[in-house]
Amino acid sequence: MNKRLADLRAKLSQEGLDGLIVTRPDNQLYLSGFPGGEYLDATMLISSDHAWISTDSRYYEDVKQRAKDFQLFEAGYDRNKVLGEFANTAKPKVMGVEASHLTMNTWKDWSKAARKAGFKLKPTDGLVEKLRMIKEPEELTTIKRAVDLTDRAFGHFCAVVKPGITEKEASWIIEKYMRETGADQVAFKLIVAAGPNSALPHAVPGDRKLVRGEPIVIDIGCQIDHYNSDMTRTILLGQPDDQFKKVYDTVLKAQKAAEKKIKAGIKGKRADSFARSVIDKAGFGDQFGHGLGHGVGLAVHEGPRASKLSKDVYQPGMTLTIEPGIYVAGWGGVRIEDLVVIRENDVEILTQANKEPIIKI
Repeated sequence: MNKRLADLRAKLSQEGLDGLIVTRPDNQLYLSGFPGGEYLDATMLISSDHAWISTDSRYYEDVKQRAKDFQLFEAGYDRNKVLGEFANTAKPKVMGVEASHLTMNTWKDWSKAARKAGFKLKPTDGLVEKLRMIKEPEELTTIKRAVDLTDRAFGHFCAVVKPGITEKEASWIIEKYMRETGADQVAFKLIVAAGPNSALPHAVPGDRKLVRGEPIVIDIGCQIDHYNSDMTRTILLGQPDDQFKKVYDTVLKAQKAAEKKIKAGIKGKRADSFARSVIDKAGFGDQFGHGLGHGVGLAVHEGPRASKLSKDVYQPGMTLTIEPGIYVAGWGGVRIEDLVVIRENDVEILTQANKEPIIKI
């Protein structure tokens, strides 16, 4: 039996649900092996005894080949029909839905169809995502492949980078290398942000040129077999000034402090504080606005979290980015990010890319 399905069914029983309607593509992939599409291309319905995938003709053969534990419901483009058919078979009274992924229009349509079929819908939050947080050994193996390729892509970029190229050109150098050496695709829109742009945590690469003496934040990741990587390094071409040295050293010290102390049993809020306290003491507390990190797997951003508000309790096998940053408007920023795996007494640091920021030009 599909262990992931069994684990979900146990959780549904605990929640008092007769089933769950799964619409998030990454959750569908996790449970069935079927990757779905970018939009609401498939609907997955799971009860204690039944597991269906409802989709249209574009995906019939794909479902048959990949989702061996699921029954295909050939819905065409009628997304509501399956609710009544499933109700006739599984006899549910209450079905959960993934509230964070469902549009209001779909909720209205499905609520009407559910009432007609004799059951109720109940919003749920993160039932499958909580299962996904603890990675299986095979998942970690794939993630490590993506991390290794990302490390190599960064090394390649540092070997060829030169003043005068634009952020967009720099981003393409990295993406091209990833695609040509084994990545299925980039994990997200890669970030190369130079000078004052590096003070924007999610900057979009533009036409600004890389010049000597300015910080350059490089946030990159790739996807292999549906699993992602995520890393950030900050470099500088030529000679650094005192400001860069102070900011960079503070961020690196904060990251090392967190990587040394984080382990299983730690809460996300406390993990965040390990790095934040270092940055606060250095006088940059107001320039570190985001959380320390997040899980990475089938999604680039998933649980657990490390932030001021996170109540997640870390368990062995969870992944986590550790990415403190300092962002000074008008000057620039520094962020350093590693992807780690939580272990019983420490973390395993997967990211091995060089942290020496100075590139002599």
